Amino acid sequence: MVTEAHSRPSSHSAGSGFVGVVYGDVGSTALKFSVIHPVERNEFVQIPHDMCGLVVGRVEEVERHTDLSLDKAQLLGAGEAVDIEEKMSASVAIVGFRDDRDLLQVPRTPFKAGAQVEHADEELIKRVLGLRDDRHHGAYIGLLAGHGIKVYLDINAMVQKHVSVLAKTGGGKSYVTGVMIEELMKHHVTCVVLDPHGEYASLTEKGKVGHGSERFGVDPRGYRDVIQVFSPDIKINPHARPLKFTLSNLDARDILSLTGGGGKLRQHLSALRKTLDFLRQTSRDYSMMDIIRVLEKDEDPQSASLVDDLEYLAEVDIFAREGTRIDELVRKGQTTIIDLKGTPPDIQELIVNRLCTALFELRKVNKIPPMMLVVEEAHNFCPQVGQVASSKVFRTIASEGRKFGLGVLIVTQRAAKVDKNVLSQCNTQIILKVTNPNDLKAISSSVEGLTPGMEDEIQRLPIGVAIVTGAGLQMPMMIEVRPRETRHGGESVKVIED
Repeated sequence: MVTEAHSRPSSHSAGSGFVGVVYGDVGSTALKFSVIHPVERNEFVQIPHDMCGLVVGRVEEVERHTDLSLDKAQLLGAGEAVDIEEKMSASVAIVGFRDDRDLLQVPRTPFKAGAQVEHADEELIKRVLGLRDDRHHGAYIGLLAGHGIKVYLDINAMVQKHVSVLAKTGGGKSYVTGVMIEELMKHHVTCVVLDPHGEYASLTEKGKVGHGSERFGVDPRGYRDVIQVFSPDIKINPHARPLKFTLSNLDARDILSLTGGGGKLRQHLSALRKTLDFLRQTSRDYSMMDIIRVLEKDEDPQSASLVDDLEYLAEVDIFAREGTRIDELVRKGQTTIIDLKGTPPDIQELIVNRLCTALFELRKVNKIPPMMLVVEEAHNFCPQVGQVASSKVFRTIASEGRKFGLGVLIVTQRAAKVDKNVLSQCNTQIILKVTNPNDLKAISSSVEGLTPGMEDEIQRLPIGVAIVTGAGLQMPMMIEVRPRETRHGGESVKVIED
């Protein structure tokens, strides 16, 4: 038989939110209380303080203490009736209170043993955590975990200070990124999405009414009217418009960078310059094959490897006499998806480099509107180890883009493999479940205000729950991500159907 030794002190009157009583050695930043009524980990509670009034805390852990010894356990296993006395306790990390200047403060003196602990009032939680229903400037990402409080992220802060979405494979990173893009589209934020796997074209399609949609207040809808899709390969992506580059706008260095020139740059630079000068004397419109033919006529054996690289570029077919105009690609208040599905990884790097360089240069001179650049699989385009064609431009955008209204949203399942110079510039972070030790280390070193308890929590996060920092939030918070309004295009493929 199991009995619970929960006796409430007679000095406390029962309130509907009452959960327990503070006991033991008590501090000003952490305490323990005996659990009288059920409480869950990560729930917010309120505790009275003599000098500060009601103070909000977060339940870090709930423990069950018993007198079940080894001998008693053996008797229980043998089928004998054994009395087990149980007591429950919870440990709390103090979040704080708002002072007369509306600043978040933590008490400077300890709480009193015997103080009554209650479920935190939602209005108190909102006031202490600084949560505001700012629908005009805010992106509604979901509900505060364990509570029905809507959480809005400041869109201006996200664009000005960059965002990262970090999760292990299958952790829901493309799902939550879809939620973010939906919110950007609702607020008419100009957006360009670099989509290596073709996951985001589904934002045009209305989603299904999912379980819990009513609780989150979300209705299905599609955004076809504000989305345009471009792709370098419209055979694989027939829904897209062709993405092309004008060859005549590129100088010799640009073309060599497209070939991944590296150490061959000096060797081939003069030969390529000479070839381009010759072609420009006869025509402004020339093709990659024209460049190759002139180089082959020179019969310079050193140009053979350059010709091979240029033939590869010619086969990819990303150049045209009239390339895609940036004012077609970037339209104020619209979202443009660059669908790179089917494009070889090295060509993806070249396209991303060329595109991001153009966006940054044009944004500097205000030729295109302020915007958010969403980068899926960011570890491929700005890696921590080694250099790819787009490495330099992402470092530049991360460090300087905010000055010109060019924000970047980095999405990756390998935080440790993303250039630290880029990741550390992202002041807003949306972290889903991560278990790789290297990735956890990279996250903890780049996120301000992440407590050791939350570092452990990242490994245990259920699907659909994220730890969010920045974007107007005054501390890291656990958020239940709202359902998508649109169809999710990043679902895993089933080998065995239901």
